[in-house]
Amino acid sequence: MFKLTSLNLNGIRSAASKGVEDWLARERADCICVQEIKAQAADVTGRFDELCGMKGHFHFAQKKGYSGVAVYSRHEPSDVIAGWDRGEFDAEGRYLELRFDTPSRKLSIISAYFPSGSSGEERQQAKFRFLAGFDPHLARLKKDREFILCGDINIAHRQEDLKNWRSNQKNSGFLPEERDWMSRLLSDTGLVDVYRQLKPQATDDCYTWWSNRGQAWAKNVGWRLDYHLATPSLAGLARAEHIYKQERFSDHAPITIGYDFAL
Repeated sequence: MFKLTSLNLNGIRSAASKGVEDWLARERADCICVQEIKAQAADVTGRFDELCGMKGHFHFAQKKGYSGVAVYSRHEPSDVIAGWDRGEFDAEGRYLELRFDTPSRKLSIISAYFPSGSSGEERQQAKFRFLAGFDPHLARLKKDREFILCGDINIAHRQEDLKNWRSNQKNSGFLPEERDWMSRLLSDTGLVDVYRQLKPQATDDCYTWWSNRGQAWAKNVGWRLDYHLATPSLAGLARAEHIYKQERFSDHAPITIGYDFAL
């Protein structure tokens, strides 16, 4: 069984201070895709190069204390690709792809951090630009290889994916344009929302993010923003999912899915 975890850390140093390493030691995942590490190379060298026996690979944002993604893996990749657009969003450190290729299989594990548009119209337009470019990128990738993309997508796709869907229809993360993009991605590329494949009817149990305002965590007023998106053959190997909520390392919860294959 290949255990793959995704977690937006909201700062790798912050998450470490809240015990994420102890949890990872117990979880024994094969790979963990993390987002929003909020660190530079100098910050991770000698401290976060490895986590619980997993070697880290990183894509840092140019701006200090901002964004950034990583993949920690127990297995050595055949290639590491940082970035996808060679421009605006690569500068923000939003994409890291580890390839595990053999003569019989081309496989990628991807950590991605989609922009949020919640801070205003300028960032919402940046989010739309990201979505417009990322869709064809994934379509091209799917033509050549199998992959699982893990990440904070910053979109709740369905009404069941957030507590207060009626009052959030004009808010970033649940805008009709964002939800339509997600629907098109799944239908046009054939990618699979793995959690929804395993738990098609889940509602209150599906959330992975809670606002820090209004006692959202205590009242479970959450959103499902963290996903595993997989090519169909890999999605078909998904066997079990778990969203860990017993401890809080971040404003997001880790989501782990077990797949019936080995690297």
